Order: sequence, then structure tokens, then C-alpha cells
Amino acid sequence: MTSLIGNKFVRVLTLVLIAQAILFYTASRGESAINSAPLSAFPTRIGPWSLLSQGIIEQEELDVLKADDTLTRVYRSPEGVASLFIAYFKTQRTGQSPHSPKNCLPGSGWQPSSSGTEDVAMIGGETIHINRYLVSKGETQSLVLYWYQSHGRVIADEFKAKFYLIEDSIREHRSDTSLVRVVVPFPQNGNEDQIGTDFVKTFYPAIKGYLPK
Repeated sequence: MTSLIGNKFVRVLTLVLIAQAILFYTASRGESAINSAPLSAFPTRIGPWSLLSQGIIEQEELDVLKADDTLTRVYRSPEGVASLFIAYFKTQRTGQSPHSPKNCLPGSGWQPSSSGTEDVAMIGGETIHINRYLVSKGETQSLVLYWYQSHGRVIADEFKAKFYLIEDSIREHRSDTSLVRVVVPFPQNGNEDQIGTDFVKTFYPAIKGYLPK
């Protein structure tokens, strides 16, 4: 019985998404123009974190990603190092959309050893809900934290992101979004979780203020 109910729920939810998708592509009055600052101007120093190196994304990867702007950097603090990746999409109407790390990481040879979500409490009272992955490639292991940043909101779940996409497209005529990913390599004296949490706490206010609301 439980299985039947679950299957019915999935079918209904799929029909709802299809109906909303039809509205998304046919009923909306077009895309609102959004001005966004180039990610290359994102701060190189925030709190105790400063830029260690600027990454380069190969053209072949950019062609697959189809983002309108990207940032890939490694930052360091007295406690350790972490990398920040941001992919910004001005619109999702023409086929571009963030590639979930759940799919991209295995495609790059990284295998998840654990996955889940976590809440990160910010100074000032806001708490954000983000994805948390431990991944490995051979002897190399990393902590991956990521979320979708859309119009000032943080979204961990890919399915929920699709709902917001349809809602925002109809109500605000916008489909822009960003994928934010933080990677903390092992080993860092067993402090990888703390380093990742501190990085997110320090950088999130700047990311939230920098990306279009």
C-alpha cells in the first residue's frame, strides 16, 4: 500500500511539474533584464580568508557548463584552505541550468562516501540549509558543500529548485540562478568540517550580497 501511495504521489508531482513547465515556457511575458557584476570582481579577501590561487576552467568544460559567468578560486586562512566555485546563469529558458555536483562529481571520477545536508547558522540569526558530501578519488578525499543561490534564497534540494524556477518565472519573469560550491581537501588536521563551516559562514554574506536578488 505504501508503495502504491508513493508511486501515485510521484505521478501527481510529475504532472504538476509538467503543467508548470508549460506555463513557464508559454504563459510568461518574457525575461526581466537583470544586471549582475562580473564574478571576477568578487572580493579576494574576506575576514581571515585571502586569495591563494585563481583557477582556470578549460573551454571544453565551459561549453558543457553553459554558465554566463564563473568563478573558481582557492582561499586560505590561518586554519586551512578551501576552494570556491560559483556558476551564474542569467536565464534557464534556453537550456542552460546548473549541473548538480551529484552528477558532475562522479563523472569526474569522484565517488561519494557519504551524503546529506546540514544547517549553518550565520551571525545575525539566519540559518541556511546546504548539501554536504564526502567524496574520494583514490587516496584523495574532500568535503564538498554546495547550494543553489536564487534571488536571495538558499536552496539545497534540486527538486525544490525546479519549483522555485517555475514560480519565479511566472511571478517575476526571472529564471536566473547560481550554483555555489565549496570544497575542503583532506587532510587538514582533522578540522575539515570546521574549516568548511567557517568558510561558508564568512563568505555567505558576501555571496548573498553580490549575486542578484
